[in-house]
Amino acid sequence: MQKPSVVGWSAQIHRAAIAGPRRTVYLFGMRNRSVPVDTVLPHLNYSNLDEAIDWLSRTFGFQEHFRYGDPVAGAQMRLGRAWIMVGSSRPGRTSPAELGGWTQMLTIFVDDVDGHYAHAKAAGAKIVEELHETEYGERQYGVEDLEGHRWLFARHARDMGPEEWGAKVTNPLEDWPGGN
Repeated sequence: MQKPSVVGWSAQIHRAAIAGPRRTVYLFGMRNRSVPVDTVLPHLNYSNLDEAIDWLSRTFGFQEHFRYGDPVAGAQMRLGRAWIMVGSSRPGRTSPAELGGWTQMLTIFVDDVDGHYAHAKAAGAKIVEELHETEYGERQYGVEDLEGHRWLFARHARDMGPEEWGAKVTNPLEDWPGGN
């Protein structure tokens, strides 16, 4: 029996397809060939970690899984199947606000991006990209948190191959149905 190729130990399997020599498992009800969904555990730093944990929970809906240190030095949080680590700023590890600019944008997939957008906006989050559907098949919005980290919250709106919206595939993903 073939073992599923699942990236992310917390994933619930919604759809599976057989492709090539191994089984590929999709982690969401719809796939979009332009936006693969893998698990990366980003580590974000905040100057006021307790306030950040509260804000991320209240504004974005993250749930705290664990925290460590006294006073708190870090925590692991999740939103659906997306996981993050948050930690206290210290020399060499600062927040974008402390640096004076943003450093990255994290994409988190949510089932109800319209509701998530409405909630974040009502909670006073700084919207940096209004809710819209992209040319590559995502419904998304961009937001900045209390210390300048940039986030995209999205859901797959339609399945689009990269070549369908003008991108050039340079390295086809052979294990996806359709070859890319």
